[in-house]
Amino acid sequence: MEAYCNPNVRHDFVLLFDVIDGNPNGDPDGGNMPRTDVETSQGLVTDVALKRKIRNYIVTYVNSELDPNSEEASRLKIFVEHHGVLNDQIRRAYIAEGIAVGRTAKEIVPDTLLGSLRDLQPNLPTAFVFVDNDEDSGEVDATLEYSGELSDDELKEFYGLEAVTEIFTNKTLSKFIKDLVKKAGKPEKNRANAEKAQKWMCANFFDVRMFGAVMSTGLNAGQVRGAFQLTFARSIDPVQPQDLAITRVAVTDPKDREKLQTIGRKTMIPYGLFRSYGFYSPSLGNQVGVTEKDLELFWQALVNMWDFDRSASRGMMAPRGLYIFSHENKLGNAPAHKLFERIEPQLRQEDTIPRHFSDYEVIVNDADLPSGITLTRLIEG
Repeated sequence: MEAYCNPNVRHDFVLLFDVIDGNPNGDPDGGNMPRTDVETSQGLVTDVALKRKIRNYIVTYVNSELDPNSEEASRLKIFVEHHGVLNDQIRRAYIAEGIAVGRTAKEIVPDTLLGSLRDLQPNLPTAFVFVDNDEDSGEVDATLEYSGELSDDELKEFYGLEAVTEIFTNKTLSKFIKDLVKKAGKPEKNRANAEKAQKWMCANFFDVRMFGAVMSTGLNAGQVRGAFQLTFARSIDPVQPQDLAITRVAVTDPKDREKLQTIGRKTMIPYGLFRSYGFYSPSLGNQVGVTEKDLELFWQALVNMWDFDRSASRGMMAPRGLYIFSHENKLGNAPAHKLFERIEPQLRQEDTIPRHFSDYEVIVNDADLPSGITLTRLIEG
């Protein structure tokens, strides 16, 4: 096993990447202009933006390289999916572990609604149980019971069925069923169930293991501290964001056909070399079940994710260095900041305006490394 893939020791790393004629991470509160430090004019890329690229790469890897039904693929699900619903992800843990996802509610059906409910019965999901008692049984009251199992999306799909909407013209019946759903509600919070669900989430979601997650937003699976922490990336030198006008010759409305051009905007920086730091905690990694394969995929993502995240707005982005300091033990053999000082990008000529990676020289001081430290260079240049 390579030292940098050992989940039982500490790892600290430096990631270098650059951008040419692009916007590496726009600020939605600033008209999507590239993020910058207002005091130094250095460019910034958030840790969240880097994590999104890593997550997207893992999805691409699973879809391209693995059988979706394989055991390895089952461990590489992504919790924070693009346009995903977090509470639905947590429900998967409850269902997989056989934990109740809702409280049962039961109501007597008024006689005025019996006819409509009988018509609706063939379209009721199995989470609803309609008992239409026979008068001869001595129980003359019909009942409708709901288990609380359906997600919000599943309920919306049910309410939207054509056959259902036709019967739901009886607004009293619609209100009766929706009130029953509200009464069912969520299951009571239970520490044992939350811990059981959390264990399943850690075992099945790559990003929960790596980055952690707050999973108490609906059904409760607690909170997890991830094994990896990443910092914002900061450019080595100041960058100069530019807001450029662009034109188009097509129009969306016929009345605008006489207008020759429509003006739009595009934001970018001509060039920036960025540096980010990262930290792996073996104690947290062991708690959430990080494996050697997880670490291997994480490093692979940092190197390759740029090729699967192309966008005209982001220009040309590429990894320029990944330097991993692996320690011999869990507590570490040297302070991270002292190790990071050994990786120092510098301009080859002072007072020049950088426009390419070749304008820099990355000085790597690997002489006299502290005892117990191994430096791995996964990519350079």
